[in-house]
Amino acid sequence: MSTDHRRIVLFDLFGVIARHQRPGALEKMAARCHTSTEAFTTAYWIHRPPYDAGRQTASAYWTDVLHALSRPADADTVDELRLTDIDSWSRVDDRMVTYVRDLRNRARVALLSNIPADHADVFLTAQPWLHDLDHLAFSGRIGAAKPDPAAFRHCVVALRATPAEFLFVDDREENVRAARAVGMDGHVFRSQDDLGPVIDAWLPTPVERSG
Repeated sequence: MSTDHRRIVLFDLFGVIARHQRPGALEKMAARCHTSTEAFTTAYWIHRPPYDAGRQTASAYWTDVLHALSRPADADTVDELRLTDIDSWSRVDDRMVTYVRDLRNRARVALLSNIPADHADVFLTAQPWLHDLDHLAFSGRIGAAKPDPAAFRHCVVALRATPAEFLFVDDREENVRAARAVGMDGHVFRSQDDLGPVIDAWLPTPVERSG
């Protein structure tokens, strides 16, 4: 077990610390494919799970999306879509970033995100503060995506802890239910203002030292 016995707050990334996909991004990629936004969105998400979980390369994913739309999967189109997609998931909530960084004074802080490996590489370069966290679990690197129990168990093993030492914070209820099923506490994120009191109540009260 770890010698650091502080409790662990395990954060989701998108919809909690980072913003959801940039508005208009799917429409932009659909236009590049000369197809409707509805058809593109369906193909984009149906083929996403293996890419998120690291079982498929970016090139293979975009080839599948384009073939589903009956479009040619030439290298230039694939690369343009890949880069547009990465950029569409690049925004963070600066207020939440500050909160998460400050929280490390009171708890261990880790991240569990459904994100393809190539997206993660770019995100890490743009957001170097992530390297200060106690653990980063990106689905495309660990081979498991939420709500798969294996994603949560990876974090338990990596942090040499027990599930009961974790509070998992995610904006999707199905992911929070999955975390609870493996023994973690869980909180469905709605806002930082709602989250703060939950974490304050969950973390043990510091013991004051006598002078």
